[in-house]
Amino acid sequence: GMGGIGKTTLARAIYSTYHHSFRGQRYLGEVRSKKKNMVSLQEQLLRDILKRPDIKISSVAEGTKEIEKRLGSMKVLIVVDDIDDADQLDELAIEHHSFGPGSRIILITRDEQVLNIQKVDKKYKAQTMTDEEALKLLSWHAFGNHCPDEEYIELATDVVDYCGGLPFALKV
Repeated sequence: GMGGIGKTTLARAIYSTYHHSFRGQRYLGEVRSKKKNMVSLQEQLLRDILKRPDIKISSVAEGTKEIEKRLGSMKVLIVVDDIDDADQLDELAIEHHSFGPGSRIILITRDEQVLNIQKVDKKYKAQTMTDEEALKLLSWHAFGNHCPDEEYIELATDVVDYCGGLPFALKV
C-alpha cells in the first residue's frame, strides 16, 4: 500500500498482540534504508531471536546460511517492514521453508511485485480510511475527543478531504 496508509501501525499491532505465541520474534523496521548494511540486519535477527548478543557474521552469504541453520526449526514471528527488494528477503533467508512449523512472516512493502516474486501465501492491501473514520482520528489528535467542536466541523471536514483518508497525514 501507499505511504502513510497505516501498514506499519497495523503490523506493529499484530506483532505486539501475537509475539508471545512464538519461540522467537523480531520486528525488522525500515529495511529499505538499511539495504547497504545487510550483515548488520542478519546479526540483529539472529541475536534477538536466539537471545545471544555475541553472534558475529562476516558476510551476507554466511549470514543467510546461519539464519537457515539456526532458525530453520524454530516457530518464529518476523515482521520485515519497508522492504523494496526481493533480494533482501533472500539474504535474510525468508522463504516458505526457512523456519519451523507455525512460523509467521509479515512483509510490509509499497511494491506488490516484491510479494509476487516471493510467492507469499496471503496479501492484504491497506485501505484508506472512510470519511467518518478519518474525522474521528483527526478529532482525537487535534481536539482530544471523538468529534471536533462545533466551530471546527467545517475546517476538520476540509482537512479530512485534503488528507484523502491517509492516517499519517491526519495525525500530522
